[in-house]
Amino acid sequence: MQNTDTNMLNLQQFRQMFPISNCLNMGDDVCLVDVRYDESLDVMRHPCRFDGLLVFFCLSGNIGITINLTEFNVVENSLFVYLPGSIVRVAEVEDTAKPDLHFLVMAMSRQYMETLNVNTSRLLDSRLMLLDRPFLLIQDKEKEIAGEYIMLAESILRSNLSYKRESISMLITSMFFLMSGIIEQDRGRDCVTVRQGQDRSKSVSDRFIRLVTEYYAEERSVSFYAGKLCLTPKYLSRLVKEATGKSAPDWISDFVILEAKNMLKYSDMPIKEIVSRLNFTNMSAFHKFFKARTGITPAKYRKS
Repeated sequence: MQNTDTNMLNLQQFRQMFPISNCLNMGDDVCLVDVRYDESLDVMRHPCRFDGLLVFFCLSGNIGITINLTEFNVVENSLFVYLPGSIVRVAEVEDTAKPDLHFLVMAMSRQYMETLNVNTSRLLDSRLMLLDRPFLLIQDKEKEIAGEYIMLAESILRSNLSYKRESISMLITSMFFLMSGIIEQDRGRDCVTVRQGQDRSKSVSDRFIRLVTEYYAEERSVSFYAGKLCLTPKYLSRLVKEATGKSAPDWISDFVILEAKNMLKYSDMPIKEIVSRLNFTNMSAFHKFFKARTGITPAKYRKS
């Protein structure tokens, strides 16, 4: 499934991945999908980016999901929130696990989200927490409340109400605050005391990774990120390695590869243009970089 204008999937393309009978939608703004395993999910085994918000509510089974190079195992009674613009990949599902896989997904476009009446400053802290860990287990009472919201959203989407759009908008606005409350409760349950040194390395590595998600297509030098953080490259590298087990250059390279794979699979742009967008000096440099880290050429990956 490719998009000639962008390497992001829009909501219409996302809906097309599932049987019509499983999907309730309000135009190309919002949809609610009842998901069981289907071969159409295999398209997401390649890194892809969605131009909107996705909220996964796992009812049974489990599935591996990678967001921006961080792996999560989404299990029963868990909530998983995908923020717009992140790169997501769904792991291959074992045959024995496929019958148990069942989750609900609410998706909304970025444009629709911008029309919602939400207190963005209040939600900012929750958004930053979701960048670190978009996955959370929910308690029985929280699950009950979330289920009631979803059933109400389903009823509204199935209706012919005169103010259907307005009703859904107000409900989703309320859901944002519900999710923020669940996130804050979850973080409180997880709160642990760490040594000051560990806290320092984690804080710096988190800031480094956020900077990489913003600048990786333009800058691949550790010195650039160290300058942004007012640290020496050597000290930054030590803190990142200490906190994550992976070197700073590897984090940068992995994000570049992730974006390259996304562009190759979900856009029709010529490889020459991808080379330019990822700031490589020429086609040969990109070819060498990609093959060294994946074992195949960009052209073969696109065809695979």
